[in-house]
Amino acid sequence: MPKIFAFDHDHGRAPAELAGLLGGKGAGLAEMSSALGLAVPPGFTISVPVCRDYASGGWPSDLDAEIDDHLRHLGERMRRNFGDQGDPLLLAVRSGAPVSMPGMMDTVLNLGLNSETVVGLAAKARDERFAWDTYNRFLTMYATTVMGVAPDELEPPLRTDRVEELKAQNERLKERILELAGRPVPEDPTVQLKEAVEAVFRSWDSDRARAFRAKEGIDGDLGTAVNVQAMVFGNRGEDSGTGVVFSRNPSTGENCPYGDFLLRAQGEDVVAGIRKTMPIAEMAVHQPAAAEELFEVLRRLEAHYADVCDVEFTVEDGRLWLLQTRIGKRCPTAAVRIAVEMVSDPHILLSRSDALLRVSPAVRAAAREELAAASGNAVDDEHLLGHGLGASPGFVSGKVVLNPLDALDAEEDVILVRRDTSPEDVAGMAASVGILTTTGGLVSHAAVVARGWSIPAVVGVADLVLGQDEFTSASGLRVRAGDVITIDGTSGKVWKGHHSAPDPNEEAPARHFPELAQLEEWAAHEESATVTP
Repeated sequence: MPKIFAFDHDHGRAPAELAGLLGGKGAGLAEMSSALGLAVPPGFTISVPVCRDYASGGWPSDLDAEIDDHLRHLGERMRRNFGDQGDPLLLAVRSGAPVSMPGMMDTVLNLGLNSETVVGLAAKARDERFAWDTYNRFLTMYATTVMGVAPDELEPPLRTDRVEELKAQNERLKERILELAGRPVPEDPTVQLKEAVEAVFRSWDSDRARAFRAKEGIDGDLGTAVNVQAMVFGNRGEDSGTGVVFSRNPSTGENCPYGDFLLRAQGEDVVAGIRKTMPIAEMAVHQPAAAEELFEVLRRLEAHYADVCDVEFTVEDGRLWLLQTRIGKRCPTAAVRIAVEMVSDPHILLSRSDALLRVSPAVRAAAREELAAASGNAVDDEHLLGHGLGASPGFVSGKVVLNPLDALDAEEDVILVRRDTSPEDVAGMAASVGILTTTGGLVSHAAVVARGWSIPAVVGVADLVLGQDEFTSASGLRVRAGDVITIDGTSGKVWKGHHSAPDPNEEAPARHFPELAQLEEWAAHEESATVTP
């Protein structure tokens, strides 16, 4: 059996059913490519069993030849070759476990760049700024992902149009990486690719991945696939960009696209929460044709999967490319609304039985708690610290911790307060009752993980100034580590001190949520139908 499959490989069955072989991301890429004919940059998937083989016995002896064969076919399709100095094929190397583990494993973008291919890329693109910006991004990501350099030890990529400044930063990055890692980033693209694939395999057993699996109850023996894909570039110019979008709002269930978008950026800029994003609706102002196509794609994906889809995409010189689709995680109240509305949606027609399977009694109970919390969030704004984006519903108080490790050691309820979160923070996030970040948008790492775990979260509270062991609001209120704050993951408000949430057993809010009443009615009918007379 082959170890590697092109995205458009004919498996004789729907790729969406092959997550155990292709991983979730690979299955989604193959489904969009072969079943839906959507614009997916071509590539191939190194299958999940290879990861298990690597873990038990190292790099398989026949894997190099199979990778070379697929690279040759990919080069023929793209009409450029990997390692070509004049017109290089660059690659994205991404993980893809059989179950969704957002951001927990490693990614390397722009792979194939070196001191010679960057010149070829600049000449072919007729854009030196773009080429050197891309090269600096590659050096930074490769050093931190593959070579173990701490991200905060490297100068972040410059956002400048001055080519000489980018070239100077390139030299500084190379010198710093050599100093910290003891070796340079390899010049040979083939070596780069092998080391990147190995890094993705190793990331399956990273501390952050283990912490996430423990929280989610995921089998540690599954392993991950590796997806190798032709690069498309959201950082080329004003007609390029990147984003992450849900086909429906995963916080409220509202039937409209929900997500973040950035001009002249690559995907990591969006999910890392380090740049201020724009709501996905604003994409139509800047790139109307690509936005219209994206919204139509979201409708097609929902109809195909009969579920909410979480989509990563890039626009390169005005052309839309899809980089991933998966079933979107959602909070309990959103799960209720979405399930009921999809039963009556003529393009989906979800069955009542399937709706009840998606929204279990436990999820319905959690939805009641969310509704009760939302009904009592009128708090005196005298103690208001700031107002950000409600990223994950819930009303909660806890002591402030500014370091994820402190959350692990805490014996009381704590709220993790950070500038942004990264996959390295997941153990501390899992130990917290709430999450607050001063940067990031609705699909930042903090927002996505918190929503998936139903942890109340507020992101993007830009008026808060973080220090080493305290933070200060715009009005001058000071909060030290160990002080109590309250966050409302629905409204996005943050207060100093403890503010009481309403009784979670309160029934009144549920009466104003007809979708929950409808689900309860269907559940009661199904239970009565199964009772033997």
